[in-house]
Amino acid sequence: MFLSVFDMFKVGIGPSSSHTIGPMVAAARFLDHLRAQPFKVAGLKASLHGSLAFTGVGHSTDRATVLGLAGFRADDYDRDKADAEMARITAEGWVEPDGLPRLTFRPKEHLEFDYGPALTGHANGMILKGCDAQGDVVTQVTYYSIGGGFVLTADELASGADKQDGPPVPFPFKSAAEMLDMAAESGLSIADMKRENELSRISHADLDTGLNRLWQVMNDCIDRGLVTDGILPGGLFVKRRAKGIHEALLAEASLNQTAPHTINDWMSAYAMAVNEENAAGGQVVTAPTNGAAGVVPAAIRYYLDHVPSASAGKIADFLLTAAAIGGLVKFNASISGAEAGCQAEVGSAAAMAAAGLCAVLGGTPEQIENAAEIALEHHLGMTCDPVRGLVQVPCIERNGLGAIKAVSAASLALRGDGTHLVPLDAAIETMRQTGVDMSDKYKETALGGLAVNVPNC
Repeated sequence: MFLSVFDMFKVGIGPSSSHTIGPMVAAARFLDHLRAQPFKVAGLKASLHGSLAFTGVGHSTDRATVLGLAGFRADDYDRDKADAEMARITAEGWVEPDGLPRLTFRPKEHLEFDYGPALTGHANGMILKGCDAQGDVVTQVTYYSIGGGFVLTADELASGADKQDGPPVPFPFKSAAEMLDMAAESGLSIADMKRENELSRISHADLDTGLNRLWQVMNDCIDRGLVTDGILPGGLFVKRRAKGIHEALLAEASLNQTAPHTINDWMSAYAMAVNEENAAGGQVVTAPTNGAAGVVPAAIRYYLDHVPSASAGKIADFLLTAAAIGGLVKFNASISGAEAGCQAEVGSAAAMAAAGLCAVLGGTPEQIENAAEIALEHHLGMTCDPVRGLVQVPCIERNGLGAIKAVSAASLALRGDGTHLVPLDAAIETMRQTGVDMSDKYKETALGGLAVNVPNC
């Protein structure tokens, strides 16, 4: 099984990988579909289904769909240009993406939120349609945003395209057990095996450049969040807190009298900085999703800023190890909150961060697998219940606690020899089963949990 580090970690925009980045990816694919047709279309229509409908407004799914159909992409997003184009489309009712004629598209009329039953393939479904001059649909494609910015058509999902390997790689592990066996046989670390798999697809230079960019975007996101205050958009009037917490921590640091547990506040500040940026629609890296984007960067920043032996040269190993674990979770279960609740998002992120930190602190493959298992096991059953459908409450603080759990899991694993009762594969399978059994109202639909028990209007 091969899932690239650049699939697990993608540069994009907030507030949601499945509800914002995914629809933009789907729109780009649909534009390519239209460009390949022998006929020309005159207009566009779109419908959002399942969780994309129920929490679409709070996750900016409508805006992402409109901008995606206008040709905007998440990986090179320009907020100012997007704002201007969104205003123009709303006023004038047309888009003109590259390689296509001017297409009629009036968002209020042609973008439907369908609150009926979800489409059969996945909780995050959308149908994009091309119309003739009379407004009749002449071509349409159903897309599913399956978490982390991954998008499949209905046909691809039905054929199992998300489980297909492509060309062979040197270390094709599909489970943690296989990963450990290959590490023992080869004598390589998990990061080294993952690196060899990546190098079967791209050059050393491209791999290094790509990994450096991922951390640069992550770190820049932390830094922006630590110096920005104000109220987050969306109507909940959630106040940004990372800046204030960080300033207080800096002031206390000079006193040399802080309690040891204050390190948890540092980790929370780093994670919350990222997720406040995400909630504001800023640039983030899916890790493995936007809703969980703060956990991995916070763990890396903790390592660099607070561990005496830290080396920036080990960040690549952190990311590669984390991606290996994230790939196992995605392949064998899910990283989608709409499919399996927040255990699939923050739980997966904590497992990835724990594994990465354990690796750069000198952990063996067995200790790394143990660290990931501890972190995931103690997120099992966590629901996804965003208040008003916004990626703010409880999501922002939840990333801070996820980072704390990740660091604790890595530390516990390093205190042992790697032997433990519950294998990572068992924790992943338990998460999958729990997601299947979990009520849909606890899967990002904002129909249960905190979303209905917290006054928000």
